[in-house]
Amino acid sequence: MIQFSESAKNMRSSEIRRLMSLAADPTIISFAGGMPNNSLFPISSIDEIYNGMPLAEKQVACQYGPTQGYPALLASLKSYLSSRGLPIDDSQGLIITTGAQQAISLLSKIIIDPQDRIVTEYPSFIGAIAAFKSYGAILKGVEMDEEGISAEGLKRALEDKFLKPKMVYLNPVFQNPAGTMYSEKRKNQVLDLMLAHPEICLLEDDPYSELFFDETDKDRMLPLKAIAPKDAMICYVGTFAKIFGPGMRLGWLLGPKEIVDKCELAKQSMDACSSTFTQVLADEYLRQGKLAPYLAMLRPTYKRRAAIMLSALESMMPPGVSWTRPRGGFYVWVTLPESLDSSDVFAAAIKQGAAFVIGNAFDPEEKRNNCFRLAFSHTSEDKIEQGVRIIAQAVKQLLF
Repeated sequence: MIQFSESAKNMRSSEIRRLMSLAADPTIISFAGGMPNNSLFPISSIDEIYNGMPLAEKQVACQYGPTQGYPALLASLKSYLSSRGLPIDDSQGLIITTGAQQAISLLSKIIIDPQDRIVTEYPSFIGAIAAFKSYGAILKGVEMDEEGISAEGLKRALEDKFLKPKMVYLNPVFQNPAGTMYSEKRKNQVLDLMLAHPEICLLEDDPYSELFFDETDKDRMLPLKAIAPKDAMICYVGTFAKIFGPGMRLGWLLGPKEIVDKCELAKQSMDACSSTFTQVLADEYLRQGKLAPYLAMLRPTYKRRAAIMLSALESMMPPGVSWTRPRGGFYVWVTLPESLDSSDVFAAAIKQGAAFVIGNAFDPEEKRNNCFRLAFSHTSEDKIEQGVRIIAQAVKQLLF
């Protein structure tokens, strides 16, 4: 019998990956996949970009590229990040990664040893949880409220002499899975706590901040890294998945140069380089100014879908069930009475044709399961209400 490595033994199948196949089943109304609907991709822009490229650029796109990233994309991405207030100078490194997931994995690889502790929000992103655990980390989840991670809970975790965390992982804007947007007060509290512990790396994951519903919230999208001192130990992860297309498999990591340089060495042994082909497309996408009009289409689309879902929850869920009310992003987080298990709700709902992701998949400590995530991003507007109705009926059946 094959003897797997200790890191392989720590690998866990992602609940989302297991359920993603449901999205392809036309008989199932799936709120499981945190992804755009295929109809929303900027296909005409991609066609225009590719068809307008000279032969030499198309040939370059088919070639290997530098591990750090396609130089032209690095330049255009720096300009974009700078426009969002992020520090772009000699103290910071920037690397293109094969999706944001790889950026999280690279940081884990170079920082985390088996049994090291990582503090996360509760609930937290499945992909990050899986990456951390694959390197043998022990996770501590800190409760969230409507303003973000509990400042008092984070303070206790950082000062815990037994815990001694090596990293903190946060998703401050339209958090996955809760949809929460940190308040300005909470951001400042988090930064003050992290600056008091300069030995601890803060991994800031920011896939959704361009997907705010209302212009009045735009000023609140500033990342923690943008408002922190330049020497703060903050690594900022972003992605093209939600603002271009997940199939591009492009993300990035911006952080202290020493850390990013080490991530580049780690990436060399993983995949040598991310796709030059999609990097060339992403570079032209930014340079030709196609991002802004695409976002102008996406924001009201997701706002409508969220509004339909929230209205359906309000009219159909029984008393004792609560949920978040996101102002952007992809997700609504539903909390059931403690007596209910979301696995039982899922089992009842899937029989009637609706799916979601159960709660313990998002618990870094794998304990709590009286909650679940609904993604409104992928489901067509005409099916959202019907899907919520099925799930609400399943909840009522188990409650009464």
